[in-house]
Amino acid sequence: MNLTISKSYISSDAEWFMDVFHVKDDKGHKLTDHSVVNYVQQNMQAIGTTKELLRDPNKSEVDTSVGAVIRSDTLTDHTAIELTGADRPGLLSEISAVLADLRCNVVEAHAWSHNEYLACVAYISDQSNSSRNEDPNRLAVIKDHLSTVIHATTPIDDTEAYNDQRVETADLPGGGRDRMTTNVEHPLHQLMLGSRDFEGRVGSVSNNSSSPSVSINVVGDGKKIVVSIEGCKEKGYLVVRVECKDRRRLMFDTVCTLTDMQYVVFHASISSHGNSAIQEYYIRHIDGHTLISETEKRRVVKCLEAAIERRVCEGIRLELCANNRVGLLSDITQIFRENGLVIVRADVATEGGKAMNAFYVRDVSGSEVDMEIVESMRKEIEPLALEVRNDSPSSTSLDRPRLSLGGLLKSHIGRLSQNFSSIK
Repeated sequence: MNLTISKSYISSDAEWFMDVFHVKDDKGHKLTDHSVVNYVQQNMQAIGTTKELLRDPNKSEVDTSVGAVIRSDTLTDHTAIELTGADRPGLLSEISAVLADLRCNVVEAHAWSHNEYLACVAYISDQSNSSRNEDPNRLAVIKDHLSTVIHATTPIDDTEAYNDQRVETADLPGGGRDRMTTNVEHPLHQLMLGSRDFEGRVGSVSNNSSSPSVSINVVGDGKKIVVSIEGCKEKGYLVVRVECKDRRRLMFDTVCTLTDMQYVVFHASISSHGNSAIQEYYIRHIDGHTLISETEKRRVVKCLEAAIERRVCEGIRLELCANNRVGLLSDITQIFRENGLVIVRADVATEGGKAMNAFYVRDVSGSEVDMEIVESMRKEIEPLALEVRNDSPSSTSLDRPRLSLGGLLKSHIGRLSQNFSSIK
């Protein structure tokens, strides 16, 4: 829905929780579409019901206005494929070429490249019937061919690296109309985390070499990511604080990573001002403990930095719309490859027979993309429409009021304590 969270407070106790989100639409304006508000309400109620509230659905309430219902599309009629591997120039082109050779139509695909790793989730259908393929032999052939591409440059004797690169068919919820679907982005985070893309970053500098729980990292856009983690003995929590450039889905990326690392968020406060954001989370491990080693602190810090960095794409955005067909993605990515462009992120979706593609590309040498090359590509693929955008996927919305994070959290938890029992 492309809603932006400008500030948020989260608090929970026992089996109760209270989450407050201040959101705006994709243009930074107040929500006026009642169908969107109603859609949010219905989904929040469904989540509350699922979380052990089946015995009394009335306990789960969302305070919003009501309106027309909109339905979320899914891709249950297509085969989902997950791929992870060591990235290299042209890898996505090779993957799409294999799918084209196997007569597989790419209905939707999302790929992230970070720290020389690639994670990709693709939905495919057979050209013969345009539907989900459930033939185990056919799926085995597809998996085998893709695995060959993924492992092409990995030494067989490097068991750890070899096992980190994999291809799986999976039952994943589909993306539907939103080509930057949240349903697919969480698996992408999980794939990257499983590949340990947080290791071996270049340019990360600690402001205190004796303290692994504080790290300052400079990302590609020159903005710093400051992550710290410390104990809160009074309440028995670990406190994670993240300061970085604000952008869409920042909170989503952070919470996904904490969840995937088996941490539970009990309280949180998020605020933003201009292009800066501050997040503070009070967490415990899923088993309840808060005493973690210095090594684990270091790992949490690195994983959160990586989760934030994954969306920061250097280069330019190329958008292309065309009639979808088998091999279209292969043809497009091959043209990029032949012109010395590396794809660092890709989002491909189809709607009504049209393929809507968005690619973030950079020059293979690391230099700025030569716009003459882009213009040459535009002529090469005519009559397909190719648009060039220089905006960043991590672009921010309008300036927002400054908030005192510590004061907000303290005040909010204080108000909640009047209704909740003592925090355990």
